[in-house]
Amino acid sequence: LGDVYKRQQGIQAMATTSIFDPVLTELSYRWFNIEGGRILDPFAGGSVRGIVAAKLNMPYVGNDLREKQVVANIENAKEVLGNMPADIAPRWTVGDSTQLEDVLQKNGVTGDFDMVFSCPPYADLEVYSNDPRDISNMDYPQFLEAYKAAIKQACARLKNNRFAVFVVGDIRDKKGIYRNFIGHTIEAFTECGLCLLYTSPSPRDSTSSR
Repeated sequence: LGDVYKRQQGIQAMATTSIFDPVLTELSYRWFNIEGGRILDPFAGGSVRGIVAAKLNMPYVGNDLREKQVVANIENAKEVLGNMPADIAPRWTVGDSTQLEDVLQKNGVTGDFDMVFSCPPYADLEVYSNDPRDISNMDYPQFLEAYKAAIKQACARLKNNRFAVFVVGDIRDKKGIYRNFIGHTIEAFTECGLCLLYTSPSPRDSTSSR
């Protein structure tokens, strides 16, 4: 929609970062999680994936580097969900996802998960903060190293015969050449011992399973 039309209709402009699709979230949970299964989201971003999980009675733990984002997620979840039981209410932790296991342990998050689900940073396509630990600030080789470290630790918490689902699309470098981010994502999971079982016709999602 054009900016003039948006202003006329009282529609606020989007922020510089995108909002995750709740319909895609629900479909992914229903297709690839078990009933009541626990979900681990190593690159949580906003509140959508946690709120949808709670609506489906699926316990959710999401991690994000930015404390401000997590505080906003918690407030938004309270507005949407009200007072939900603690075992169903979404939970967010603050920390570096390349150190995910340490973050989970420090926050008392125990046990394995029935699904790993996330939409990771697309390298530097969107820069989320000026924190040097933020992998969206890294050059692509460094980004991939950190990205694979986070995936490895998330997969270490995934139960056998369960799915890991990442929503990804390809991205271009500064010269306009595709980086093969989808292929690098698949590689990161296969290096953790997962098998690629399904890729949709859309270039924006890929799925792996133990």
